[in-house]
Amino acid sequence: MSKNKTFSSEVSQRYALALYDLALEKSQVDEFASNMEDFMRMYNANDNLKNFVRNPTYSIEDQKIVFDKILNIMNVNQIIKNFFLVLITKKRIFFLEQIIKEFLKLISTKKGQVAANLISSKIIDDKTILDIEKEISSSINRSIKLDCKIDNSLIGGVIIQIGSLMIDTSIKNKLQKYKKKMMEA
Repeated sequence: MSKNKTFSSEVSQRYALALYDLALEKSQVDEFASNMEDFMRMYNANDNLKNFVRNPTYSIEDQKIVFDKILNIMNVNQIIKNFFLVLITKKRIFFLEQIIKEFLKLISTKKGQVAANLISSKIIDDKTILDIEKEISSSINRSIKLDCKIDNSLIGGVIIQIGSLMIDTSIKNKLQKYKKKMMEA
C-alpha cells in the first residue's frame, strides 16, 4: 500500500475487498450491494445510529445486540450480518461508513461504472436520481453511479462532479458570480 494512505483508508480497503471477494465467491454481489446501499440510506438518515457507531464507549456486546436487531429488521444476508459482527469484534466498526463506501465503489469499478457526486440543497428521491444517472450515462456513453450529498448552503440547484468535470447550477454559485461582476463594475 502507498505511504500516503491513512490507516483508516487501508483498513477500509482491506475489509471492502474481503467482503467483495466473499460476494463474488457466493455469486451474491448484487444482493450484498443492495443490502449495503439500504443500510447506508438508513445510516445516513439516523444521527443516533451514527453517534452510536462513532462512540467508542459502547461495549462490544452492546454493539452486537444493536446491530443484530437492526440487521434482522432489515433482513440482510447472513454473510453481511457476520461481516458486521467481525467489524464489531475486531473493533473496526468505527470505519463502517468508509468500508461500505469502499465496497460499493469497488463494485461500481468492477462493473465499469463511473463514480460521480451529486450535491443538492435538499433530498432528492430515488426515482429522480435514477433518471439523472440514465441521462448522464447516455450523454457520456458509460454507466454512472451517483453518490448523493446534501449541502444546505447551496440554497437551491445542484452540483454534479464527474472526475474533473463539474457542473454547478446552484443558486449559491450564481450569487457568487453576480457578486464578482458587481465588484468588477
